[in-house]
Amino acid sequence: MVSIALFGAGRIGQVHADNLLSMPDITLSALADPVASEARESLLARSGASLREPEAIFSDPDIDAYVIASPTDTHARFLHLAARTGKPVFCEKPVSLEFAQVVETARIIQHAGSPVMLGFQRRYDPEFMQLRQSIASGEAGRAQHIVMHTRDPAPPPLAYIQSSGGLFRDQAIHDFDMTRYLLDEEIVSVSATGACLIDPAIGAAGDIDTAMITLRASSGRLVQMINARHAAFGYDQRLEVVCERAVFTIRNHPATQIVRADAQGFLTAPPVSNFITRFASAYRAEMKAFHAMIVSGVKPLATMQDGVEAQRLAEAALLSMQENRPVSVRELG
Repeated sequence: MVSIALFGAGRIGQVHADNLLSMPDITLSALADPVASEARESLLARSGASLREPEAIFSDPDIDAYVIASPTDTHARFLHLAARTGKPVFCEKPVSLEFAQVVETARIIQHAGSPVMLGFQRRYDPEFMQLRQSIASGEAGRAQHIVMHTRDPAPPPLAYIQSSGGLFRDQAIHDFDMTRYLLDEEIVSVSATGACLIDPAIGAAGDIDTAMITLRASSGRLVQMINARHAAFGYDQRLEVVCERAVFTIRNHPATQIVRADAQGFLTAPPVSNFITRFASAYRAEMKAFHAMIVSGVKPLATMQDGVEAQRLAEAALLSMQENRPVSVRELG
């Protein structure tokens, strides 16, 4: 039986906990979360986990691995403590809102030799995995450019905006990671622009709610990213890869496959309501992959270095927007 400790009983922590609890050879032994809530108490009750302080968890020899799903400003500290134990860790992105701390944490993890998996769940989505295989096979010729759309169904609460690190680090970081995953090469330059066009309160908090970003890969291939905090029809996550002999498209997932047709036309269901529903199978596969990393040492699809590189692009996008110029990724070290 694999004993796991979970840090954070919030929304994403609950998703990971439920997926872990569905596996017969895993037990959720400990939970660290200082905020009393119905969600925390419910998780403790259904898992049988004990509520503990982080230091007690990291000193417990009976804990086999850690899942870090706590607020972003705790990730680096918990990763540093986990590195001392050498035990496997799953950590949600981003590692920190300070890029220098991300790089330093990666250095510590590498020096310790600790196995770490980063929470880029789209890498485990069946459609994205199949698309990457199709591109890599060369069946459609060389991939030329990618267009990506990511829009939330509604702006998040203002309190979340104030602690999220901004649209580039919070939302767009998944798209930055996906460009590297699909093209299997590094991005060398970033041009970004943004504005607050949806919710003035987001602008007052110092963030943007709409962005357009152009990336150039080392081979010269291009990626266009469109990110926003609102789409009138719901959660919007689409992607198009243009190759020499074919175009691959990943569409939104409708809430139901039923289509109503009458004299007025065809009516389809809106997309699923949020990213957790859209990527439910990916989150399950992600935790199964973490289990494989724990028991068999299987390398995850998203490593600590992938987290560093995705955030490097987020920082480059922020600098590009602030200084109104293309930014070479080399400027970020």
